[in-house]
Amino acid sequence: MDFENVYEDDFRASEYARLEFPGTYYLAYRDLPEIISKHVNGTKALDFGCGAGRSTRFLKKLGFNAIGVDISKRMIDQAQKIDPEGVYRLIDDADLSSFNDGSFDLAQSIFTFDNIPTLEKKLNNLVSIKRALKPDGRFINLVSSPEIYLHEWASFSTRDFPENRNAKSGDRVRIVMKDISDKRPVEDIVWSDEAYRENYLQTGFEIIEIHKPLGKKDEPYEWITETEIAPWVIYVLKPNNPE
Repeated sequence: MDFENVYEDDFRASEYARLEFPGTYYLAYRDLPEIISKHVNGTKALDFGCGAGRSTRFLKKLGFNAIGVDISKRMIDQAQKIDPEGVYRLIDDADLSSFNDGSFDLAQSIFTFDNIPTLEKKLNNLVSIKRALKPDGRFINLVSSPEIYLHEWASFSTRDFPENRNAKSGDRVRIVMKDISDKRPVEDIVWSDEAYRENYLQTGFEIIEIHKPLGKKDEPYEWITETEIAPWVIYVLKPNNPE
């Protein structure tokens, strides 16, 4: 599949770097401190697919010694510019060989798997992440729910892409980000819960919690669909290490 990394575009990378936690994005991060506190022991973290470093800086504020990695040089450059003291590394796809096996207490991936186009690549990345985790480490994989591509949201619009409704797991879908001035649609790969469960099983991960955050009416955002349908799915996973 010919699938480009849209964040290797200078304008889009610079626009995305301006984002913090507006609107629907707020729901992606709102419950993570509690989830991480509940499941993670230790402070060494890998932010896999860090982009412009928003999620890495988030981990650092929680007290983690966090390293961000990404395949996009433009995004790594943005992350380093925003956070000059941070540690951000450019990697090849699924290549975490610069880290020793069992290095991290936590691996976090926020939105990254939405942009990994094939089953083979998803599995390769999961295997690499598992290898980088300590035996008692945890992997938090936050992905877009398939429903995000079918509705209107505080931060996203899909109304111009009715073909999304016919998309099956593994198909391309399009969505527009409303919080930046770059209104070109983003192409993602929709992936079902069933497919993710199979991927985790194949690569030796065990699901210990699934969280689907909904918006609350007393929050200071103009929710559209968020109070009824979860835009994100947060999988909390542990390595299934045989005795």
